[in-house]
Amino acid sequence: MKIGFSTLACPSWSLAAAIEHAHALGFDGIELRFIDNSDRLWELPELRGSGLKETRDRLASLGLEIPCVDTSCFFHYTEESQRLESLQMGRAMVELAAALGAPGIRVFGDRVQPGADFSSTAAWVADGIHRLAEFAQPAGVGVWLESHGAFACARETMSVLRAAACSNAGVVWDPLNAYSEFGEEPAAGWRQLEGSARHVHIKDAVRLHGSSPSEPWEPVMVGDGDFPALAVIHLLRQEGYRRFISFEWEKRWHPLIPDAEIALPQFMRWMRAAMEA
Repeated sequence: MKIGFSTLACPSWSLAAAIEHAHALGFDGIELRFIDNSDRLWELPELRGSGLKETRDRLASLGLEIPCVDTSCFFHYTEESQRLESLQMGRAMVELAAALGAPGIRVFGDRVQPGADFSSTAAWVADGIHRLAEFAQPAGVGVWLESHGAFACARETMSVLRAAACSNAGVVWDPLNAYSEFGEEPAAGWRQLEGSARHVHIKDAVRLHGSSPSEPWEPVMVGDGDFPALAVIHLLRQEGYRRFISFEWEKRWHPLIPDAEIALPQFMRWMRAAMEA
């Protein structure tokens, strides 16, 4: 199992800073989400032309990988024009992933929009993934649906994946999303994924009020929350998972939580202890 982190933890950092921190802390890879507060990664100078080559060379020299390129592609929109915009963005990210040697990109379902129903939304999501995966297949890039929002539960994630019907489609499994929103236990979710997980997010949170899964949750350091994060690590080891597990510290969405300079070293200490437990 390889260990990475998402730049959602450090959205204002340069790519050079993310690379240096990853190397210094002993990470195996960096999941790209935001760089210099931008999610239009294909436009960044260090990911274009000669800058892209320098970035690839630097990553290779440090033994670092890009396991996943995260997009802001949502296929839940009721308007076809908006879904086509996501498809166009996804194609740009596929090309970037291929240039970086990343095996996949992350996309979203995500939530049933006003005036729509679950069935129609699932069909739109499956169609978007199918079209993007067909484009990505010749480049050797996978299109991975994150278990998030209305599609957080493994059953719903898999229903979309089956409808998309592409061999290079897969899942970014975020077990906290299903646990916090629907009460899905990680072991049950993993079984229903039927080997389709291509990338895993790990994080922790505390439930702010009451005991209902629908109550608000707040991010905390891994190991300090109400989510069985350690059980997820044990499960992945038991199942022989060999891909990346990526720390998703959501600093971009929760600016008051500790900075990446604190969260990343703490996560690596926790992760090393978890791997030895």
